[in-house]
Amino acid sequence: MEFYDVRKVESSSLLLNLENGKIEKPRYEHSYEKGFRVLKNGFWGVFSGNVSDDEGIERAKANAVGKGEAEIVEAGEGGRYIMKVKKSPADVAVDEKVELMREIEKELKASYVVSTRIVYMENVRRLSYADCFGTEAYYEVTRSGMIVQAVGKDEVMQFYSRRMLKPAGYEIFDDGAFEMASDVRVRLGELLKARLPPSGEMNVVVNPSLCGVFVHEAFGHAVEADHVLQGATILAGRIGEKVASSDVCIYDDPTLMEFGFYPFDDEGVKAERKKIVEEGILKSYLHSRETAAKLGGLPGNARAQGVAEPIVRMSNTYMGEGDYTLDELIEEAENGIFLAGSRGGETNPASGYFQFNAQYGYIIRDGELAEPVRDVSLSGHTLSILQNIKLGNVIEFDPGFCGKAGQLVPVADGGPYALVSAKVGGAT
Repeated sequence: MEFYDVRKVESSSLLLNLENGKIEKPRYEHSYEKGFRVLKNGFWGVFSGNVSDDEGIERAKANAVGKGEAEIVEAGEGGRYIMKVKKSPADVAVDEKVELMREIEKELKASYVVSTRIVYMENVRRLSYADCFGTEAYYEVTRSGMIVQAVGKDEVMQFYSRRMLKPAGYEIFDDGAFEMASDVRVRLGELLKARLPPSGEMNVVVNPSLCGVFVHEAFGHAVEADHVLQGATILAGRIGEKVASSDVCIYDDPTLMEFGFYPFDDEGVKAERKKIVEEGILKSYLHSRETAAKLGGLPGNARAQGVAEPIVRMSNTYMGEGDYTLDELIEEAENGIFLAGSRGGETNPASGYFQFNAQYGYIIRDGELAEPVRDVSLSGHTLSILQNIKLGNVIEFDPGFCGKAGQLVPVADGGPYALVSAKVGGAT
């Protein structure tokens, strides 16, 4: 079978950076790219360039020089989606955006704050997709957001940041931006007075942000089907097996209006929620059209930066809620630690081990939050954590960009507060 598809991606973006009261020159970017793929004799040929569709397909075909075992499933009916926003960022003057950033910056002022940075971003992505099966898909999606960062100095130096990033227009800044900056200032002051954490295996209550990072990094990458085909994950060949507590459900849902939203993936497949784990049972992997043909399953998670080659990616990945309130989880922990947010870390899908650095925390003593702690790391084995976990009853999402194979795409991680048993130590 010979297959071909054509992608046309137009992207318009604006980036503003206000650092220590100084605004950098606005960075406008506009691009229009075309990408072509041909699957011939089980081998992919690719080409990108602003040429006619016929020429692009022929050039990609000429690059399909080998023989392989790749195959592909049909994408489905395609469709059209144009996102409506309440206030288009393009209708707001740059000076007004800069003034908003300066007003937000005032919320960061404190005697202990020695450095501040505010980043404003907006982007409109237009994707047009067509393939030889007759699938045609088109969408326009607007994303807007802001990142607020500060460094504080006392006897130690501490960094803290927050971000709000959504598929939305300028209206996203009508609510929450000033509160976010105020939280950064207050939290930073608290971190400067916090002590170093205890170390060892203990009860840990994690907030939704850290729970979401765990779901994305430690579990989500392990169910990407390209990793499964490479044998680079502890979850290879385990569909239908119990891999977590019966209380655990994990989903990937690009239809949610969170930062990882898309109406169609970069192979023209209509977005839909995927049940990855249901009541502790591994139900599915995340697939492209190629991995779905090889392993069985539903495509819809092939994403690309620009017109780079689409690869299996997450979207909005989250753990479902449980029955506990936060107070009940802290009381249940009795003695241990509460951890929130993530400052990076590492995970190995092949072994299942992970290590994350939290943004801040509190000692839990006799079922209540006590003094704050800083520079905390959390580590353990993914499946062991999931076998013994108690889940809170409210889900929250945290946005960001996920990197894989040199490509960045917008995602969101989510989950509830959760109680686990894990190893805690000082972050390096």
